[in-house]
Amino acid sequence: MYRDPEIAEDICARMLAWRRDIHAHPETAFEEHRTANIVAQALRQMGISVHCGLGGTGVVGTLENGDGPSIALRADLDALNMQELGNHEHKSTCAGKMHGCGHDGHTAMLLGAAAHLARHKPFKGTVRFIFQPAEENEGGGRKMVEDGLFELFPADAVYGMHNFPGMPRGQFGIRAGTMTAYLDTFEIRITGKGCHGAMPETGIDSVVIAAQLVNALQTIVSRRTSAIESAVVSVTQIHGGDTWNVVPENVVLRGTARTLDVAVQDKVEAMMGQICVGLAQMNDARIELDYRRGYPGVVNTPAETAAAVAAAASLVGSDHVHTDIKPAMGSEDFAFMLQKRPGAYIGIGASEGKNDYPLHNPYYDFNDAILPLGAAYWVALVKHELAA
Repeated sequence: MYRDPEIAEDICARMLAWRRDIHAHPETAFEEHRTANIVAQALRQMGISVHCGLGGTGVVGTLENGDGPSIALRADLDALNMQELGNHEHKSTCAGKMHGCGHDGHTAMLLGAAAHLARHKPFKGTVRFIFQPAEENEGGGRKMVEDGLFELFPADAVYGMHNFPGMPRGQFGIRAGTMTAYLDTFEIRITGKGCHGAMPETGIDSVVIAAQLVNALQTIVSRRTSAIESAVVSVTQIHGGDTWNVVPENVVLRGTARTLDVAVQDKVEAMMGQICVGLAQMNDARIELDYRRGYPGVVNTPAETAAAVAAAASLVGSDHVHTDIKPAMGSEDFAFMLQKRPGAYIGIGASEGKNDYPLHNPYYDFNDAILPLGAAYWVALVKHELAA
């Protein structure tokens, strides 16, 4: 394992133990009771003030060292609803649940940084350690904000970090501005007129309309959005019908829309509505669109991005900090915190080679070799922003 001289051997060992224990006992959205308890107990043993239950199962630790500014550091607690297929000794013991995104590692790295900072206090001011539930799909970041995160625990800026299996270990990636996509979901209900499959002329075929709709939605990206803009519209579910010889009355489509700009997001929603109205009129059917705004984009602010870059470069050198990586079309609910406070979200490289498993893969496992570097990044950032 890579050892950073900043992080003591005993803290590295504890990070490894935390990470593998949490991995073996994954908990999904708003059910992270065991994980939250591990975090809270560890923070208290470090002498850090702890608040539990914000956002349901969230944990916030506060470490003060004199007067000065304050910053918040955030990690995510939850696992995914998927079956782990790997054979690690620490593999999931919970059927249908696994840490397939590395939140176990994120939690361990932030705990390691907290242990170092509590031991040495190389800063002046206040550090908030935010351990957030339900990042995957359920908006735990939004819930913590709505429950008064920054009113109860004021912070001048907030920072996040995620492991990047596609980037070599020992490197970091970040960009000012939009880092991840705006994520919206939609449900489209088609109501036709059911009939016998042998006599479709007596009904209104909701299945054919659904097929037309799937094709038409793709023109939003291919023909109605500029090539220099970014949008992805994906129909991921089609439900309808019960037997072979009946044209169903109803078909339901569900899916996601992802964009990197609010103006494009507005345009995608409007065009989706236009397509539904037009196809309904053309087919004498009823089509109802339920378009739901989900996670906003992660938008890194300039000054905080520069601080994150400086902290990373102090560890691995500026040549290994990529400051203009492409925005990701995936989403991240750290965005809700960035809507309330300036801040930055950085990626830490975790790849050992081209055969590494990607995030959300059933064989994925967090790379323990980056634990010390991740903790050292948090420490460097605190020292940079809260200079003693």
